[in-house]
Amino acid sequence: KEPRAPKPPKVSKAQKPPKDPNAPKRKPGPKPKKTTEAQIGGKQEKIDESFKKVKRKVDRFKGMTEEEVMKKTLPDLLDYNLDYVIIGINPGLMAAYIGRWFPGPGNHFWKCLFLSGFTEEQLNHMHDNTLPVKYRMGFTNMVARATPGSKDLSSKELREGGKILVEKLKKFKPLIAVFNGKCIYEMFCRELFGKKPQNLEFGLQPHKIPDCDALYLMPSSSARCAQFPRAQDKVHFYIKLKELRDQLKGIQHSTEIQEVNYTFDLQLAKEDAKRLAIKEEQYDPGYEDAYGGAYIEKGPEGGQAQSQINGHCTFSSIPDGQWLIESFADQIPDISGGPKDGGV
Repeated sequence: KEPRAPKPPKVSKAQKPPKDPNAPKRKPGPKPKKTTEAQIGGKQEKIDESFKKVKRKVDRFKGMTEEEVMKKTLPDLLDYNLDYVIIGINPGLMAAYIGRWFPGPGNHFWKCLFLSGFTEEQLNHMHDNTLPVKYRMGFTNMVARATPGSKDLSSKELREGGKILVEKLKKFKPLIAVFNGKCIYEMFCRELFGKKPQNLEFGLQPHKIPDCDALYLMPSSSARCAQFPRAQDKVHFYIKLKELRDQLKGIQHSTEIQEVNYTFDLQLAKEDAKRLAIKEEQYDPGYEDAYGGAYIEKGPEGGQAQSQINGHCTFSSIPDGQWLIESFADQIPDISGGPKDGGV
């Protein structure tokens, strides 16, 4: 047997310096991340489906399915010779379920009506049936079938709906047909006039249909309208709609400047002034430092005299807390113009 090689001598490890008791404590390091998938043998193990969080489904229609709600519809609110008819594409599911116009809490229609001056108070969807009589405003849709969205409508439904809409306008003869959004108006023009309008802008439209004085396009009242996401952004178009109605009906609002009569009761002013307690300003030594001069000058006999330095008077000769002897109300001149005793 060959002799073993001698082991190398052990090298002693460097001793750590003693800890300073006054040294600040080190912050703990980051906690290890919790992995949702365990790695076994280099492969990831899938999480069991029971561990996944199940999203709670909201019961929007009180137990009714969407298919059942889609069988419902939203009735028109129309009358003859209305000033406005608001036209939508088709009823949404919530509108069909409730049976009211613009019931969504995020819809801006009712808020814009109030902010633009159409209504004297803030209304909501529960007041929709009062608008035809009280405000001469009606509602209808291009297609009667309720769907989750307008994309669920077929071209045939839109084509037939456009013809039905024209027949409604011919029958009820509104002054202005108001389209609630660009999408509905583009569909209407494509189906009725055979082409999509170019350079479409909001407001009064150049197209005409029989028995209707004007076509008006305003932004969609939906909160999802990307161009006008806030209600206040749409109020301008509601105001212009109201002005268009006044123009078509020849209604003129008075813009003359009205004179306001202003009266002044001197006796009442004197009585009000007597109620005011006007207290004298006390001596403040800070004025001497501020204005670089003596605030109070002593007289030759050691008394205090008023100084006019820097244009400031002094009230130190009046004892502290003493009120004005002469009433402020007595300083108001008599401008009534009446004769006085001893006057000429």
